[in-house]
Parts: sequence; C-alpha cells; structure tokens
Amino acid sequence: MSELDAHLLIVDDDERIRVLLQKFLMKNGFLVTAARDAAHARRILSGLDFDMMILDVMMPGEDGISLCKSIRETNATPIMLLTAKGETDNRIEGLEAGADDYLPKPFEPKELLLRINAVLRRMPETPAEDTVPKILHLGDIRYDMERGEMWQGEDLVRLTATEMQLMKLFSAKPGEPISRAQLVEDLGRDRGQAQERAVDVQITRLRRKIEANPKQPRYLQTVRGAGYMLAPD
Repeated sequence: MSELDAHLLIVDDDERIRVLLQKFLMKNGFLVTAARDAAHARRILSGLDFDMMILDVMMPGEDGISLCKSIRETNATPIMLLTAKGETDNRIEGLEAGADDYLPKPFEPKELLLRINAVLRRMPETPAEDTVPKILHLGDIRYDMERGEMWQGEDLVRLTATEMQLMKLFSAKPGEPISRAQLVEDLGRDRGQAQERAVDVQITRLRRKIEANPKQPRYLQTVRGAGYMLAPD
C-alpha cells in the first residue's frame, strides 16, 4: 500500500483542529474521514475500514485511550494518539492501550505527516500468491514470516503495526539479541531513554500474545546487557 492511498480516521472534539488536519492531510494525498468524538467514531467504524486512526486523548465523554483499548480488542489498524499530556507516564499509558505512536500537542503538521508515513511504511506488504511460506514455531504459536501473520491453531492472532514490525525484526535474526537502542532506530523512533522504555512496553504486550507465561518468557527472551532475542523452537 502506498501512503498516498491510505484512508485515515481523525477523531478530535476540537472542530478547528479537526478541520485543519483534514484539509492538510487531504492536500497531502490522503483520504480523510473525521469524527467529533468517540461515539461518532464508533458509528463510522461500524461501516468503514481504515488504514490508520488518529485519536485525540482529551475528549469529553469517552477519551482517546479508552477508545484505543476498545478498538484494539477487534482491530489491528495502526493508531496514533494526540495528547496535550507530555509526561512519559501518560505516553506509556497510551502505548499500553495499544497505540503505535503518540504525538504531544502542540505539534507541527509536517511532523504529524512524517509520523503517519513512518507508521504506514511499517505495515507489511501483501506477499505474492506463490510465495513459499517460512514459518517459525513458538510453542503452539506459528509465525508466517512472509505474510507477517501470527496464528494460534486456526485463530489469527491480531498484531498492531508496531508488533508486526518487531516480529519482522526479530524473525530476521532468530537466536541473536537486538539491543533496545537498535530496536528504537529500526522502528523509526527518536533516540532516548523514553523511547527505549516505550520499546519495553511493546515487548511486554507482544509477550502476552506469544508466551504461555509472559513473566517467564521462553521465546521472546531478555538477554542481560544485550537486549531482546527471539528463540523459536
């Protein structure tokens, strides 16, 4: 998928910001639908699929983090949170809710555009029909390296865009530790301890989908002093 083919959903209760973002993103080649609050967004989502969602955190009624958690129960579409809260704990809360990225307000529209394109580029490409599958086995979990899909029995395990990218990175180097700093760089994030902490949160979420006991990981291991390592069967 080209970034310019993407259909975005913007959810923000501030009409001025909502309209400005919609016009700016449409000018830059996106198809954009806007919702004024979480309830409005739910009605839109009942009939449309999107390539990415941009949710304001501070909204009356149901806030963006609650909406993000709810969406994540059934939907792996990339989500970015817009928040006036700049503290690390608030950002971590958003990532734990299932967001793929966050952008504190106020922000430059160009930075938003760059972040949107970076998230969309992390989405796996659809493979050719005749591709021979390469499967990694993690207990009763199967990971299809070509399709970027994870299965447990006959059930597809839903992965967020960031989780898909992490699995792609780890599966390319099974049995080799990857440092937190390298993961931050490969995910296209800014360097720094806050981003490394954000990677830790993403790893914790991914372990919940892979491990029988996430607190004692067998397959997505922590290698002291070296980072994280995928150890398939």
